[in-house]
Amino acid sequence: MTKQERKTWFITGVSSGLGRELARAVRRSGDRVIGTARKAAHVAELAAEGIDALILDVDDEASVQRGVSEATARLGRIDVLVNNAGFGMAGAVEALSIEEVRAVMETNFFGALRVTQALIPSMRTTGGTIVMVTSMAGVVGFAGTGAYCASKFALEGLSEALADELAPFGVHVLIVEPGSFRTAFAGDSNRRASRSIDAYAGTQAGEAHRMMAAYAGTEPGDPAKGADAIIATVRSPSPPRRLVLGADAVELISAKLDQVRQDIGAWREVSRATAFS
Repeated sequence: MTKQERKTWFITGVSSGLGRELARAVRRSGDRVIGTARKAAHVAELAAEGIDALILDVDDEASVQRGVSEATARLGRIDVLVNNAGFGMAGAVEALSIEEVRAVMETNFFGALRVTQALIPSMRTTGGTIVMVTSMAGVVGFAGTGAYCASKFALEGLSEALADELAPFGVHVLIVEPGSFRTAFAGDSNRRASRSIDAYAGTQAGEAHRMMAAYAGTEPGDPAKGADAIIATVRSPSPPRRLVLGADAVELISAKLDQVRQDIGAWREVSRATAFS
């Protein structure tokens, strides 16, 4: 790979999981990368591996502006932005406080929006790729994870609109929809609603946090392979709009799309019969 062919990557949320594996894989590939983490200890851990990182909190506008400025100064330009920072929230919709839902939206949706808006002006002039890491839960709603699903559904809609807005400037938006990967997501990175409601006991909505905790460490997805898939897709001469990662995600998203088609077909005449006579 020549110096001209090397890409520069800016990846949020590289303290663990898919983000960390992606930073490692990008570095191994010969591209340059700067990651972000919220804690100095994580930045030090990454530095020990030879991975450049800086402290950045996607929930804080000033922190985002400082981080983007510093990354741009170090790299010269950013070819690939990966919005990966985020966390999960388990709990029935009825049990969630508005503050808990806002916290999820603040990081998973508004955090990605802040970083993207900070980098769009420069990427409009140079071209590049914006990778939005959503989830299969950004396409399929799961009982007990309504707040998380809401944040990822919102990010999907934003990303679709952004893709059309930035295409004339040579910026491609790639939506990555991972299934269950063996990261800290189902364990330490998954929060739960502060209250529970007895009526949901024994249902998926009421037991989601316990079910996810039991599943942690046995997820089928290998984050290192997921990272390689993202890099290969970004480098493709004809990348897709969406990259679904994991057999579970492929099956569940496909089933959702089939159900949507069935509903449209079954109720087509009712849907169409709403125009003025």
